[in-house]
Formats: sequence, structure tokens, C-alpha cells
Amino acid sequence: MTLKLGIVMDSIDNINIHKDTSFAMMLEAQARHWEIHYIELGDLFLRQGAAYANTKIITVQRDEKTYYQVLSQQTIALETLDSIIMRKDPPVDQEYIYATHILELAEAKGVYVANKPQSLRDANEKLFTSWFPQCCADTLVTRNAKQLRDFIDGHQSVILKPLDGMGGASIFHLRAEDPNISVVIETLTEYGSRYVMGQKYLPEIKAGDKRILLVNGEAIPYALARIPAQGETRGNLAAGGFAKGQPLSDQDKWIAEQVGPTLKAKGLVFVGIDVIGNCLTEINVTSPTCVQELDRQFGLNISGQLLDHIETQVTQNH
Repeated sequence: MTLKLGIVMDSIDNINIHKDTSFAMMLEAQARHWEIHYIELGDLFLRQGAAYANTKIITVQRDEKTYYQVLSQQTIALETLDSIIMRKDPPVDQEYIYATHILELAEAKGVYVANKPQSLRDANEKLFTSWFPQCCADTLVTRNAKQLRDFIDGHQSVILKPLDGMGGASIFHLRAEDPNISVVIETLTEYGSRYVMGQKYLPEIKAGDKRILLVNGEAIPYALARIPAQGETRGNLAAGGFAKGQPLSDQDKWIAEQVGPTLKAKGLVFVGIDVIGNCLTEINVTSPTCVQELDRQFGLNISGQLLDHIETQVTQNH
């Protein structure tokens, strides 16, 4: 079945074709002879209550110098597409929210949008873990400096992070004796005007921050453990961590089983959950990565599983 697939993402000119998950998805779509419409956030617009986009039909190939080629440019009604994959990176700012509203209008016209626009708005990647407290370490979300200090004193070692970051940005590991606690709290909360998340520090981070991918609520059977570089707390690859694939543990599977049905019910069909030790720490719904690393290490085709799901949904809708 030949489908017209839109993919909303950041600039394709800045991707690493050996790691980028959106690129893997486009390669898989091309192998299926789907028509790929590349769209950036600024290409989306509304007119008289209808959703449109300025799109580029592209082809892709594994060639670092010419890894994509634009075949044509056009302005289309989004309802002429069969499916749209929303892969714009955080922050989930007001512009991102506006884009989800535009995509929701396309969805109302029968376009299958992954992930579901309303759920992208609802499921903050840090806060959403609080819907599964049985899976998490002790967590606090607050603007209040005294509450944060008490939390640090209670656990002696904690992680503080903003609610809208990605790639390990602005994540602090604080100990109770740290002389910079006040300035870190002031900086992260912007003097009490922004919520931050505190989590009990998990020393198991030394063995890796495990990324587990779920397609339509079902976990891929292998995780990518992102292991911090020497002297680092963060395992994020963007922060210098290195990756090691491994089978899911029984606890990993249990966490995925706790979270998966809710993801499926919300139309969050491609999600990356993060697990440190035995605890869920984040639920990444905007643009989860690690597909290419897992595919290479274990002979998988995760993009194929996602596109199989999309094709089934499109067929049912028609």
C-alpha cells in the first residue's frame, strides 16, 4: 500500500544520519515506496479552519554528503496526507502547542497523526511519570525553595531538573552539603516562578540510563543503556554518554507493562521511557531516539514496526 506520509521535524540539514531516528523512519517509508513529505514547524498554517503545510517531497539515502534530495515543493491541505509523524524536538513551548492544534484539525479530517496531538500536549515528559508512582523513585515537583531544600536534606543526594529540557540540559546532581544549593534552586526555578522536578538520586545510573522504546504500548525487547562518561552524572548521549544494548530485565518489562496500556489508550504510539535501576524516570513522547543503535546491535527494524502500525490504522480508517 502506497501512503502519503508527512513528517514534522527540525531541520533535516542538521541531522546525524547514523543516529537520527526520524531519518530511519524516512528510510523505512521509502523502502515501502511511500511518498515522504518533509515539514518543519513554520511550514504549518491554518486558513478558514483548515490545516495546510508547505511541504517538500524528498528521497533519502545513506550518503553523508547527499542524504536527501528534494523532488518537489508544494502547498497542500494536510487532509490529503494519509499519516503524519510529529517529531519536533522539545521544548514544548507555545509554538509547539500551536502546531499540535493545527495537526489536530488534520486528525479530525481523518489523517492518522502519531503521536496524537492532544496527548502530546497532555503528557509532559517529566511530569507524566507521576501517573505511575509505583514505578518511580521519590519525586517532588514544586516552585518552592524550602520544599526543595527539605527534599535534598531528606535524601542527601538528589537530581534537580527543569520540566521542559532534553538531552540532559540543566540537570543538576546535588548533595546536602553542596554550597551551591541556593543558587541552583534560584536558577532552575527562576526565583520561584517556574516548576522544577526533584528526584531521589539513583546510584544505578553508573550502569546506565536505559532507554526502552514502545510501539503502540508494546515494548521493544531490548534497551539501550546510556552510560555516563567518567565524572558525569548524566547518561544522555548528547551529554557524552556511551551506549550499550541489553535485553530488558524483568523489572524493565514490568514497568513497560504498567505504562504501555495508558500510552496506547492515549494514542502515544511511539514512546521512549527512561529507566534507571528499577525506577522509571521519564516518558519521552515528542521525539524519542535510539532506534538506529538498537537496530544495529540486535538486527531489529523498529521503524518497520511503527510503520506497520500506521499502515494498519490508515487501512482501517479508509
